[in-house]
Amino acid sequence: MYQLANIEMRSLFESTNPTDIPQHFDINQLNAFRQGGSAPVIWAKSKQQDTRVIGLTWTDEYQSLIALPQSGIQQVKDLRGRRIGLPKHNVPLDHSRVAALRGFSVMLETEGLSLKDVEIIDLPDHEIPTQVRDGQIVSTGTGRRGRYSYSSEIHAISHELVDAVYVKDVRGAQATHLLGAQVIANINQYPDPYVRLNNCTPRPLTINSWLLEHYPHLVDCLLLQTHMAGAWAQDHPLETLALLSREVGWSENWIQYAYGNEVHQSLQLDLSAENIKRLSLYKDFLLQHQFITQDFSIAHWIDHEPMERLLRKHKPFNRRKPLVLGSKTAGANSKGLIH
Repeated sequence: MYQLANIEMRSLFESTNPTDIPQHFDINQLNAFRQGGSAPVIWAKSKQQDTRVIGLTWTDEYQSLIALPQSGIQQVKDLRGRRIGLPKHNVPLDHSRVAALRGFSVMLETEGLSLKDVEIIDLPDHEIPTQVRDGQIVSTGTGRRGRYSYSSEIHAISHELVDAVYVKDVRGAQATHLLGAQVIANINQYPDPYVRLNNCTPRPLTINSWLLEHYPHLVDCLLLQTHMAGAWAQDHPLETLALLSREVGWSENWIQYAYGNEVHQSLQLDLSAENIKRLSLYKDFLLQHQFITQDFSIAHWIDHEPMERLLRKHKPFNRRKPLVLGSKTAGANSKGLIH
């Protein structure tokens, strides 16, 4: 971006200002771009925050329902009448709870069951104050510098306070193996995208409408840079894996296990009708379960113009290799996994 527009960009996670961290959920900054989970930006839009979606990605990741072997639960239908644990964090939008509820809800649906057939146990968390040392944030209550994502779930299931929990991404895969837990539903292996639909599938790229209106050239630069990165990743699988590892702080082995050998093929932005429909379905799920109270139109939230400008100017980017489900998909097998 510096070479294209002569401006510097940084992540909120790099900020030394503690007040920046909650804004990860609010999306209030006029000069902010955000690419990440769907739930926070859907929540923000329902609160009348003036944002637009200019791109979507679909990157499958490890998603599982797990139980300990001694629970006697071997498959989803065994959950009838059992206790499922849902995280409960003191944040404006508990996207972890949304993801867990979605995971359980859709898998129960595949067996003709519903959330009414299980007992929901809340797993409250305790806030960790932000710690600042020598002007630098050293820990926060949430995020990559906070507590381990599944601390409450690990405690509850290991102490037999619940029978099953939902986990995802590398940390979820690590928790599964730490516990010696049994995977009763490997969600990311289902061929139907509706089943795999959750907070990070799809991931929207959102911007503030003010920025789009006043500085469209900056938006175009960001979109171009993101497309260039996605196109580069498709042809550089090993380098992409190394970059992802450095960015998120997870080993390459774990990233391959959680995201599959084809992760480099799934980082390209699009605004396909299928992904827009999936985003709308996820918004409906949040509305149905009262995580948001104000409905809105996903179609009106999408701004196609920046993407259309990009594809007109850079037609070679208008390609995307299909991700083939099979033995190479996320978490398909544990061969080579370091325990």
